[in-house]
Amino acid sequence: MGIQLSLFQFSLVVALASQVLFGFAPQDQQIDPDPQPRWWKGNLHTHSLWSDGNDFPEMISDWYRQRGYHFLAISDHNVLQEGTKWIQVEKVQQRSHGQGMEKYLERFGKSWVETRGEPGMENYQVRLKPLDEYRYLLERNNHFILIPAEEITDSAEGHPVHMNATNLDEVIKPLGGKTVREAMENNLRAVLEVEKAKGREILPHLNHPNFKYGITFEDLAAVMSEKFFEVYNGHPGVNHLGNAKSPGVERMWDLANHLRVNKLGGSVLFGVGTDDSHEYFGKEGSRPGRGWVMVRSKYLTPEHLIRAMKAGDFYASSGTNLKDVRWDSQTKTLSVDIQPQDGVTYWTEYLVTPLDGQLEDIGRVGLATQELSSSYTLKEGETIVRAVITASIAPEDPVWKEQKQQAWTQPFSIAR
Repeated sequence: MGIQLSLFQFSLVVALASQVLFGFAPQDQQIDPDPQPRWWKGNLHTHSLWSDGNDFPEMISDWYRQRGYHFLAISDHNVLQEGTKWIQVEKVQQRSHGQGMEKYLERFGKSWVETRGEPGMENYQVRLKPLDEYRYLLERNNHFILIPAEEITDSAEGHPVHMNATNLDEVIKPLGGKTVREAMENNLRAVLEVEKAKGREILPHLNHPNFKYGITFEDLAAVMSEKFFEVYNGHPGVNHLGNAKSPGVERMWDLANHLRVNKLGGSVLFGVGTDDSHEYFGKEGSRPGRGWVMVRSKYLTPEHLIRAMKAGDFYASSGTNLKDVRWDSQTKTLSVDIQPQDGVTYWTEYLVTPLDGQLEDIGRVGLATQELSSSYTLKEGETIVRAVITASIAPEDPVWKEQKQQAWTQPFSIAR
């Protein structure tokens, strides 16, 4: 005797099967007309086989989705994931240490993976799926979205000048320039022109300023239209800590903001955390899961996320989570509440910069505390404050020896 299921029972079986196979919970069709703001976790800088990454974009997206990320922007070099693109299977296998095709087929199956030519021959190729094709397998309302992006990869004066543009709908070709600053300005202007012409929220941010030590804090300060840069990038080759001649990226941040706010009368530069991941096999190179942003927004859409970031309502992290960050412009007070982990202690430093003072006064420690909830009020003569929170444990996948999990609030300044 066969088993008969009602329509409701059949729908329930399908929903449960989807949950088992793809990690989806049964979807609530109700849309909250007035949701509360919440934190959304995302990475805005990563690479796939569309440029110099070593895995398929849907494999990468699935990796982030399964690990609790809410949004991802795969930002390949000078290209968007659109149109028809085939790549030699041999090249895929070389990049992925012989694992790429096997894992791709295992996860998505022969019906999804498209090849042409003869196995073992030069003409044996696999098709790279465009974003507008694979996104429908992975996206889910209020759980996970994919945002189109590009890493505008340029150079000037012999130095790399890389800038990500998130939520693009057309490729922006690098425009170059006689100087690093001119290249930054030209490419940023191109992004902003597309944003204005399309009526589309786009987030440009400057990548890894210490990569080959190509960009100085003076450059960061001088290009006032640049509002975002990577204060933390998980690639091991971007010189986050600096060297004897060049300051680390955090120090650059304080120095640049001092010039921008106190000397040039501009606004603060916001700090983004990213992976810049290229390697998804083995234990070497720039791997995923090292840096991200937490954005506070009512809605998980590109437009609302970007608007929140433009308002400074986000923080960067390499492992530490925050319950709340509040800036009271009336009292000039920054407050931080930490989301604790069992057995972990935290050290919060409020770094402040005065209007005038010596070099050592820029980004000095105004308050250090182990309290989970704390605040700092700017004193007379102080103009900028930000907080960095350091945990007593290492990140899951540290980049350098003795690295600790951290979170970075945005800098806040008083109106002048």
